[in-house]
Amino acid sequence: MHIVTGGAGLIGSAIVWGLNKLGIEDILLVDHLGTSEKWKNLRALKFSDYIEKDVFRKLIADNKISPQTDAIIHMGACSSTTETDASYLMDNNFSYSKELALFSAQHNIKFIYASSAATYGDGSMGYSDDEASIEKLRPLNIYGYSKQIFDLWALRKGLFKKITGLKFFNVFGPNELHKKEMRSMVCRSFEQIMESSSIRLFKSANSDYADGEQKRDFLYVKDAVGMVLFLLENQNSHGIFNIGSGKAETWNSLAEAAFSAMNIKSNIIYIDMPETLKGRYQNYTKAEMQKLYSLGYNKPVSSLNEAVKDYILNYLAPEKNLGD
Repeated sequence: MHIVTGGAGLIGSAIVWGLNKLGIEDILLVDHLGTSEKWKNLRALKFSDYIEKDVFRKLIADNKISPQTDAIIHMGACSSTTETDASYLMDNNFSYSKELALFSAQHNIKFIYASSAATYGDGSMGYSDDEASIEKLRPLNIYGYSKQIFDLWALRKGLFKKITGLKFFNVFGPNELHKKEMRSMVCRSFEQIMESSSIRLFKSANSDYADGEQKRDFLYVKDAVGMVLFLLENQNSHGIFNIGSGKAETWNSLAEAAFSAMNIKSNIIYIDMPETLKGRYQNYTKAEMQKLYSLGYNKPVSSLNEAVKDYILNYLAPEKNLGD
């Protein structure tokens, strides 16, 4: 049995989709659906059981999860970079992860968890996924710190000899509509073009970058799944790994890809960046991918234009989920 936490989220549901494509259906899916629309992401997926996160945590605490579990793929976390409730983030992103890591280590179960590129902060310390660099990083917000503190805890406990952390960069793709204000800019671009034939991007708050020329490492969720499943099967995949495209591309390029996919004339409007984001905004990210490639991963990553076109034309426009 495989356990996927956050299994109704963007990356979690895509991982379940990827497992299904490999013929794996004995999956315990864990999430907290609440009143969100996340349940729609599950309709086309195949899994053996579903339980709520709080029930799952109790089962872990009581040691009632089968030690014969093949792997725990822990994608369950608050992924909002603008969340300000530090206590909530520390429980959901730090304590929850500790519980699962210790259970997995105790029973020798493969444990893969989601860290984040937000741990890299302003990028002044680079984007190396070498564990030796973890202590030097300074995240810009409490979300990034809630991920960083677990990485630090795992490092100091010597757990990276057994577990696998994934530093996801800007992942976008099907099954993200429930994320509301945290939807990717590709999704927002599609919605804005449909509404006004234009796309709104933040003006730059840093004189080193022109408006819309801030750069991010954008990664299509299908490519992210390929990397995760490779690490799941690889016996030497212990430690921290970047999950990104290895390319830094501008928001302007992303917007142009959306206009092109929809065959609409480009019309970008630059708006002021909210004061709450100034000083906490990553103007540049680019994953160093050599560590993953050194294990033998060699699948090409979709270009930004290809990924945006596939997402918009095959999922957003027809309102479909992965697996439909």
